[in-house]
Amino acid sequence: MEKYHNLVQRILRGGHYKKNRTKVDTIADFGHHYEINLAKGYPLLTTKKMDTFRWDSMLHELVWYLSGDHHVRKLREKTAIWNSWADEDGNLPSAYGRFWRRFPIPENKAQLPGEAWASEESPWVQRDDETGTLVFDQLGYVVDTLKGKNPDRDRHSRRLVVSAWHPANTGPSALPPCHYTFVINVQAGKLNCHLTQRSADIALGVPFNIAAYALLARVLSEVTDIALGKFSHTLVDAHIYCGQEERGEWYSENLSEFQDHLANVNSKEEYRSVRNWVLENAPPEQTTEVDAGSHNYGYDHVPGLLEQLARDPLDRPRVELDIESLGEFSYENVTLQDYDSHSDLRFEVAE
Repeated sequence: MEKYHNLVQRILRGGHYKKNRTKVDTIADFGHHYEINLAKGYPLLTTKKMDTFRWDSMLHELVWYLSGDHHVRKLREKTAIWNSWADEDGNLPSAYGRFWRRFPIPENKAQLPGEAWASEESPWVQRDDETGTLVFDQLGYVVDTLKGKNPDRDRHSRRLVVSAWHPANTGPSALPPCHYTFVINVQAGKLNCHLTQRSADIALGVPFNIAAYALLARVLSEVTDIALGKFSHTLVDAHIYCGQEERGEWYSENLSEFQDHLANVNSKEEYRSVRNWVLENAPPEQTTEVDAGSHNYGYDHVPGLLEQLARDPLDRPRVELDIESLGEFSYENVTLQDYDSHSDLRFEVAE
């Protein structure tokens, strides 16, 4: 996964100090893009441990997305990944799957003259059991189009867009979607997935995003019988958390010197020298325990990413799927094969 390593290097070397709503400061940069050839294997990171509970959390989360649920009542039995943003009943102010599978259609009185909307006769429209309103299954539409079941579009359509973004929802939402839209596009007989992400946590979030959308592309490839192509990823605000209070402010005052150290790196091992310089010179974090010896780095993700850059990627694993339709996708029907990795790296989540 050199593509991920290259992304980390670009942001650390060219990023800027930036505060944000979480109170954990960042080194951030605007507008990054990379592509991964999925035909060469499943791109689960190997320079840190991503199986066991991390793999389980990602897989349960993707199953939840595809279910169309807007709450985490069942998901929280498997992982705590969304608990911080849900109420005590498990309801979320925004949810990816709710819009992927149940995007709201304006009622007739709210539709303006001349507008075109799918009607209740459409195979991808249903009346929502919870709200009584009409909703559109975006993902079902994509799958059926790819399978040649859409009389208005062929499987090479350039309109296979799935959006989790609703402007009227983003203001009051505690966490509007970060990876908010993706496009499925068939080129030269291969199925490709392009993800656009408005906000990208490089150390914690992006490895999950790569794993989830690469798996989603594999699922779509499997159920439509189209060969797997590429995953491409556009990140708008790409950021690396660098600590709270004095620890974060240290990067503001020393970022230029830090980046000078990075500019002089000529081998992977030298990233550990830069990591040690940071650990020796930056003030300690006050709000969380850090143990660099066991690779527990707290809210400052920079030293852990430097350790990761010093490691050589291992061979990609494989994923085995036992599904024929989107409705069969479940935790039990996915198996990770031949995964080997370097040791664990731990980071705190900035909420």
